[in-house]
Amino acid sequence: MTETVADLFTRGLNVFGEVVASVGSDGWTRSSPCDGWTTLDVLGHLGTSVQMGTSLFRGEQPTWPEADRPADLVDGEPATYWSSIADEAHTALDGADLDLVMDTPMGPRTVADRLAFPAIDLYVHAWDIGHATGQTIEVPTAVIDLAHHHIDPLPDDAVRGAKGAFGPEVEAPDDATPTERFIAWTGRNPRG
Repeated sequence: MTETVADLFTRGLNVFGEVVASVGSDGWTRSSPCDGWTTLDVLGHLGTSVQMGTSLFRGEQPTWPEADRPADLVDGEPATYWSSIADEAHTALDGADLDLVMDTPMGPRTVADRLAFPAIDLYVHAWDIGHATGQTIEVPTAVIDLAHHHIDPLPDDAVRGAKGAFGPEVEAPDDATPTERFIAWTGRNPRG
C-alpha cells in the first residue's frame, strides 16, 4: 500500500517529535544547517509550518505569525511546545477533508496538495536539528519522491534562493546515501 501525504505527515510528526525529545538542554542554541538559524529557530519555523497544516485540515486559510526570529515563536520548553503543536495537528487531521479545494497563490489546490510542503518540512527539518545535535536521520524514499513530485515542476527561482524554501543544490558525494543526495538537493551540505 502506498503512503498518502497524510500518512507521511503523521509519520513525520512522530519522527520530528523523537528528534526534539533527543535534543539536550544545550542543543537548542547550536547552529543549524539553515543559514543564520539555531536549532530553536528551526523548531519555531517548523511549528509554524505544522500549524499551517492544521489550519488546512480545518478548511481555513493559514496565517503566518510575525516574529523577529523563528525561535521567538517557541513558547515554553521546546519539547512541550512541539508536543502541543503535534497533538493539535493529529486531532485536526482526524476526519479532515483532504479533497477540499482551496484558493492558493498558485490557483485552486486540494488540502492534500497543500499539505505536501509541511509534510516534506517535517523530515527536512528533523534532519537539520538531528544533524546539528549529533542524531542520524534517514528520510524515507516516499518523502523524497513526494518532494520531487511537488517541487520539480516549480520554477527554480520559486524554490531556491532568498524567496524559496531551498538554497542552491549542493553536489552530493559519489558515495552519498539517498538521504544525503536528497539533503544536497535541498541546498544543504549532507556531511558539513
